[in-house]
Amino acid sequence: MSIIVVGAGLAGATVVTELRDRGYAGPLTLIGAERDLPYERPPLSKGFLMGSEPFEKALVHEAGWYAEQDVDLRLGVRATGLDVAGGEIGGTVTVAPVDDLDTESILRYTGLALATGAQPRRLALADGAGPPVTYLRTIEDSRRLRDALQSGNRITIVGAGWIGLEVAAAARAANCTVTVFESAELPLLRVLGPQVAQVFADLHRAHGVDLRFNAHVTADDLGDADMIVVGIGAQPDIVLAQAAGLAVDNGVLVDPTLMTSAPGIYAIGDIANHDHPVFGRR
Repeated sequence: MSIIVVGAGLAGATVVTELRDRGYAGPLTLIGAERDLPYERPPLSKGFLMGSEPFEKALVHEAGWYAEQDVDLRLGVRATGLDVAGGEIGGTVTVAPVDDLDTESILRYTGLALATGAQPRRLALADGAGPPVTYLRTIEDSRRLRDALQSGNRITIVGAGWIGLEVAAAARAANCTVTVFESAELPLLRVLGPQVAQVFADLHRAHGVDLRFNAHVTADDLGDADMIVVGIGAQPDIVLAQAAGLAVDNGVLVDPTLMTSAPGIYAIGDIANHDHPVFGRR
């Protein structure tokens, strides 16, 4: 039996960890498009961004662990195709280096886990405004943003969710001028409710953040920034699953065991849309 895990983030790294911990000793491959070792993402907008924690603290495992556990870790490699064998458990994954997608190879699996995560929702207005734009999803995004957090720089943030507020706090700690645009009446309003959301707003304003609510952002609002940060949510990365014909609807549809519509293929993490017994599908 050969198991392939596509997506080398926290979810994917956890799958290979559990498989080895639970006694699976067969061939095991972990594929990730990023070149860094699998890591947890919360520090990207917290300790790592503020320079108080090294990247190594965010790693799921050090490099030696994968070799010791006989995990074939393939970084800087993107899965470009998935062929689900008809009527059988098993199929193939087509992979290629991210910097040379014309150089493809075929990997055979008998068990497959999809952990491709989510991608930030893009904002065309920001992408075309002129100043540099970042969407905080990867360690490279965080490194780029950290370099921009220099005293006196103007950081404009679109979206007052967790990402936007955490970036705002890091930027103010670096003595940047910070403006946050949010379409709602308060930050995190749907998550926290009006009373707690007001506390968050007051706290950030007390630290010098220019919060602008009920905002309709224009290109003029963004044009003077030294860096634009967009944090308006994320969406499941279902490109591979959808192209393979798996059932999708705001993610990859899975049953209570996380199996997709194809036998032997599972989806986990941000892309999995399961039927919760109370809340239903998201």
